[in-house]
Amino acid sequence: MTRLYVLITSLMTRDEEGQGLAEYALILALIAIVAIVALIFLGGQVSKILSNVGNSV
Repeated sequence: MTRLYVLITSLMTRDEEGQGLAEYALILALIAIVAIVALIFLGGQVSKILSNVGNSV
């Protein structure tokens, strides 16, 4: 009976440390994807603006 109780309590309590790490990794991946997409679509415009600033200096 004690073994059954220990088994049930071990199944009920979880180690959630790995879950938090996985969530942070997913958030970081999402931010990286958004940054890459933004650079793809806005890269030419940013390059032109930086060239104008460099030429005026």
